[in-house]
Amino acid sequence: MLSETVCSDENMYLLGTFADANEAVKIVKKLKPDVILMDIQMPGISGIEAVRLIKANGAEVQILMQTVFEDNDKIFAAICAGASGYILKDSTSARYLEAIIETHQGGSYMSPTIARKVLSMFQNTQKKPKEYTELTATERKVLDCLVKGMSYKIIADTCEVSFSTVNFHLKNIYRKLHVNSATEAILQAMNRQLV
Repeated sequence: MLSETVCSDENMYLLGTFADANEAVKIVKKLKPDVILMDIQMPGISGIEAVRLIKANGAEVQILMQTVFEDNDKIFAAICAGASGYILKDSTSARYLEAIIETHQGGSYMSPTIARKVLSMFQNTQKKPKEYTELTATERKVLDCLVKGMSYKIIADTCEVSFSTVNFHLKNIYRKLHVNSATEAILQAMNRQLV
């Protein structure tokens, strides 16, 4: 278990574990941890949204994201939200400890496959920006939810529309922003400050 791994290292002190991201957001200012290991998929709000809230509250903490997915959209959304690094859950205990230490020391730990994906995403953004059609208020809301790392189902619930309507809006967003994926749409949203 990960908490046992952290506790077994004499140079680390485990302040707490939280099953719900909302709890973690509330307790950060009180506990003042140096590093938070945050799961992307959590009950309540997503780990990505929790990172955004923790950073918005002015907490000076480094956040290392963990997930089972090598999902470009989630990687990029986590980094844009303020995550310091990204580790896959199938990593060894030694790799976890290395990642936590590197993050604490101001580094940005990423496994080689994640680092390659991040580099590729940023290289693809260097293309000349195109003119785009203004997004509607609903499209902006859907895009904002996407940037926050929400799944299409949660976006549908949040915007009080059907799943197919979310897909319809996303197609329009992609067309208007001249992108082909959620990752590119998130990048455009951040670069152009659309949300």
